[in-house]
Amino acid sequence: MFKDITIGQYFPADTAVHRLDPRFKITLMFFFIISLFFINSFSPYILIVLWLILVIKKSEIPMDMMIRGIKPLKWIIIITVIMNIFFIPGEVIFEYSFISITKEGVRQAIFMAIRLVLLVLGTSLLTLTTSPIELTEGIEKLLSPLKKIGFPAHAIAMMMTIALRFIPTLIEEADKIMKAQMARGADFESGNLLSRAKNLVPLMVPLFINALRRADDLANAMEARCYRGEGNRTRLNELVITNTDRKIFIINTIFFVLVCATRFIPLP
Repeated sequence: MFKDITIGQYFPADTAVHRLDPRFKITLMFFFIISLFFINSFSPYILIVLWLILVIKKSEIPMDMMIRGIKPLKWIIIITVIMNIFFIPGEVIFEYSFISITKEGVRQAIFMAIRLVLLVLGTSLLTLTTSPIELTEGIEKLLSPLKKIGFPAHAIAMMMTIALRFIPTLIEEADKIMKAQMARGADFESGNLLSRAKNLVPLMVPLFINALRRADDLANAMEARCYRGEGNRTRLNELVITNTDRKIFIINTIFFVLVCATRFIPLP
């Protein structure tokens, strides 16, 4: 199940999406998230789905890889659907004892499930198409105006990037530990949800120990290479915004503005 998590992984390729300036990609992802929360009807989701399909196709990321990234969230989606179906008041369409299902609850459950799926697919595209170095530089450049008030833009950007990039590493480590414990008779598959959660507790101790060890090794490696934070550090490849980047950014920004505008336009 761990190998299906795509957030934090990088898919190397030479496409227009990969070459797009990371500052624009981060900003567009921010617009994407905002647009999802502006949507209040099902019709605009069609536009978002078409946009995602186009970006995934242009980035040459396998569609099955994107779909696999949704699997780890199935329990969150199921719980969200159940909470909305049974706890939102409205026109009752089914009732048995103290259980009642409303029309509004079913609609909201489907609506929230779609939002969660699109949110995961969209945010996964950022790390899948942006290398760790580009992501760090992009975040730092966007936060650089805050340096005037003493904000540690470089340190924050570095911490965020390391945290994101540690996700695939920890997933791989957890998968190895789980397989080793299963070879010794541990059972992570049978039983109900509560018992399976309890069985994962022994997995956490070695996982956290290995994570701390890796963090210490990383810190020692950075010190050995004379890393001292921002300072007067130069870069091998400076970020340069091209006309193509500007055109893509403007077109996508207009698209997300139109999606947000659908909130104020009566749609089905």
